[in-house]
Amino acid sequence: MQAFLHQVLSGFATGGIYASVALALVMIYQSTHHVNFAQGEMATFSTYMAWKMITIGFPYWAAFLLTLLFAFVLGVAIERIIVRPFYKAPVLSVIAVFIGLLLIINSLSGALFDYTIKPFPSPFPSDAWYGGPYLSPHEVGMIFVTFVVLALTFFFFRFTPLGLAMRAAAENPVSSRLCGVRVGWMLALGWGLAGLIGAVAGMMTAPVIYLDPYMMFSVLLYGFAGALLGGIDNPWGAVLGGFIVGVLQNIAGAYLVGTELMVTVALVIIIGILVIKPSGLFGRPIVTRV
Repeated sequence: MQAFLHQVLSGFATGGIYASVALALVMIYQSTHHVNFAQGEMATFSTYMAWKMITIGFPYWAAFLLTLLFAFVLGVAIERIIVRPFYKAPVLSVIAVFIGLLLIINSLSGALFDYTIKPFPSPFPSDAWYGGPYLSPHEVGMIFVTFVVLALTFFFFRFTPLGLAMRAAAENPVSSRLCGVRVGWMLALGWGLAGLIGAVAGMMTAPVIYLDPYMMFSVLLYGFAGALLGGIDNPWGAVLGGFIVGVLQNIAGAYLVGTELMVTVALVIIIGILVIKPSGLFGRPIVTRV
């Protein structure tokens, strides 16, 4: 029973990372109606920037905050320079752009920082008092950071004028423009926030699985599974889906398929949701008359 409880709590901690990635994916999906396949690579590149700042002497939390600023600017720049010209392009063209971004950013990470595995420090000491028999201090810290990010995101979109304008622009661009909302910039800010949230996920993941250019490949897959499970058009459903996927992954890896085949859990969830309930557990089905 203790081993099972450890797997559930550890999966909950890992699910917080998947929830962050799922939220970032949903934020971009709501504005573009496309999945950003480069989300994981953007997070990895931002984590490399944090690693570089830490190695040259920056305190961890100073590097953390500067990395969030860098990730936000990177997301805005990608939307304004690369993605925006393709908004009215065919679907396959947009998918090709996202896949191209994935390959370019991955290659850039390898070219600038090489492909060797690098240790990334955790801001949570291994002997901290909040660690326990079921969760390490870093896992507890991951849960805390995830909930802080989610709470700040909820507050921003629910109670600030800018957040409400961004929600309106994503939901109904035409009506938002008639109300004076600068929809183009709202969508760019959405990309920036998605990049910022992804950077948090990257910096929380790196101390667990080490830092290399392919670090976020599996994390992005699990985050995508969580977004589909909760509903890719429902931010908070996607967050809950990320936590569920984290718990299911740990339980399946420990008792069903083994650690070598854990990635199949995400693939089974993705295929199952697309076949049984494409709108997800909390998404709303959209019916279009053609």
